[in-house]
Amino acid sequence: MTTNNLVMLGDMTAKPAPPAAITVTDAAADRARTLLAQKGMPNGALRVFVVGGGCSGYQYGMALAEGPEAGDTVVEHNGVRVVVDEDSVRMLAGSEIDFVDDIMKSGFTIFNPNAVKGCACGNSFQTADGSGQARACH
Repeated sequence: MTTNNLVMLGDMTAKPAPPAAITVTDAAADRARTLLAQKGMPNGALRVFVVGGGCSGYQYGMALAEGPEAGDTVVEHNGVRVVVDEDSVRMLAGSEIDFVDDIMKSGFTIFNPNAVKGCACGNSFQTADGSGQARACH
């Protein structure tokens, strides 16, 4: 198993990920690598972010990115970069990003220890401070 590394853009020095860092499973790294290759972005990254909304107050989002932006946290695992903006990283600290492919679901999943309440959709959550404005799921 490869160790995740955490890099703050601007620092540009790889450091061992602290205990509260975001981790990426082998399955998630493999799927991200496949998606990036299919889109012709072999040097790109998977961007993971949190936005207000969803039925519990916050919701997760993911997109393919050309690379990190200023202030991003970069997690590298098995040659794949996952980038997280500085506003989202504190809500995702300690989270694990996985890819699940079974009879009930196929897709990326985030196991977030900061989420104290979630919705059945699995895409929205609420933190202990209760912030975030809930909206109906679609």
